[in-house]
Amino acid sequence: MNNDLLNLEPKVLWKNFRELTLIPRPSKKEEKIRAFMLSWAKERNLEAFEDDIKNIIIRKPATAGFENRRGVILQAHLDMVPQKNSDKNHDFEKDPITTVVDGDWVRADKTTLGSDNGIGVAAAMSVLESTDLAHGPIEALFTIDEETGMTGAFNLKPGILQGDILLNLDSEDEGELYIGCAGGIDIIANALYQAKDVSEDHKAYKLSVSGLKGGHSGIDIPLQRGNANKLLFRFLQKATQEFKIRLSKAEGGNMRNAIPRESEAIVTVPSEHSEAFLEAVIAYEKLFKSELKAVEPNLSFKAEHQKLPKSVLSKSDARTLYATIRAIPHGPVRFLDNQKDIPETSTNMGIVKVGKGEIYIANLVRSSGESQKEDLACRILSIFQLAGYDAETQGGYPGWQPNFDSPILESMKGVYNSKFGKIPEIKIIHAGLECGILGSIYPNWDMISFGPTIRHPHSPDEKVNIESVGKFWTYLTETLCHIPTKA
Repeated sequence: MNNDLLNLEPKVLWKNFRELTLIPRPSKKEEKIRAFMLSWAKERNLEAFEDDIKNIIIRKPATAGFENRRGVILQAHLDMVPQKNSDKNHDFEKDPITTVVDGDWVRADKTTLGSDNGIGVAAAMSVLESTDLAHGPIEALFTIDEETGMTGAFNLKPGILQGDILLNLDSEDEGELYIGCAGGIDIIANALYQAKDVSEDHKAYKLSVSGLKGGHSGIDIPLQRGNANKLLFRFLQKATQEFKIRLSKAEGGNMRNAIPRESEAIVTVPSEHSEAFLEAVIAYEKLFKSELKAVEPNLSFKAEHQKLPKSVLSKSDARTLYATIRAIPHGPVRFLDNQKDIPETSTNMGIVKVGKGEIYIANLVRSSGESQKEDLACRILSIFQLAGYDAETQGGYPGWQPNFDSPILESMKGVYNSKFGKIPEIKIIHAGLECGILGSIYPNWDMISFGPTIRHPHSPDEKVNIESVGKFWTYLTETLCHIPTKA
């Protein structure tokens, strides 16, 4: 099915994106894509090298007559989020992505597509291999491990890159220019629990929350979608009180920056309460569907009979776990004063794992303001501390403060108006673009982030709009023609 991409316009960009879909590149497993990029550049006689952290940098000289333009860095990340539906057999470390042209969109077959940030990588590749585009000096910076820690951006060294305009190709709404982004920080908690023997007069069930949309924990967080972990533990706490259930294990979510779509638990129920317990599952499915009908039409909450497990959590450990997960916030906490539909501060409970005597919980806090980010992280840490859990912050990264007087912003506003008859929207994104980190390393850079229209990134529903990719490509190439001259 990937060959269908070769019929789309602009052909050079879709050709390169197709190549990327054939190469496995989940976060922290970028060996194959790094090797491909270096070989690809060598075949085109382009200067290319890896830095100390394994980012790929490729350089292309200015075209004739554009030698005096300011140097531009085209920046995108090589990795993709590996998410799939539970009924899809796919190994993200070995298998290519199967793409589907579906009307006006390109999507994958029950997996993430990798248009985040594969379209940006493909666009930079297309500029680098072009023979008919006019541009000044070009450097392409392809970073690693953006999705699970921004490792490549954090470890970029000053002095390696020569340009002073950064075009980040990693935003997801065509016609919008991003000039600021949220910072983020992970809150990781661990605890041990006492395992107790299972009573023989109990029955065991697997509880499953599924069918949720999930999505990007920054971009999609204001949509108020269901968090599978929060729903599941809401029921577990209530069922413990009413039916004296015991928890054996639980697992929900696998990425701290993706809203959990599925969560499940193995529980035991006293035999005399089993019928009432199953009726409660049905009732709660109706309740969840009613509460979330506008945003989660495919929500499912089911109980399936299982063999008795070997052990369950002690009653006190289970009570503490339920209370902790119920108390920790999820979703937007505050919205921007001047953009009421964009959160200033939010949090996502992305991962919960309970089993083999251990509890692991991962949250991601985002905020455009450093003080608000630190305050919310401290509040969540305080809840964990009251519960007696070991908790710490990890992987904090700065936001990107907007510069409304940016010269490249003014240039790009004019280019868009000339090509498409309107001024692009100027926005701040509630997501962790690498610009915040990169700008702290290269404070002289003038930065803009833009891209095509991508929907539902970080989920198997991810798709990219075909027409928007064409407009994005036109906009990028025209922008390169209008880069200001050196001072």
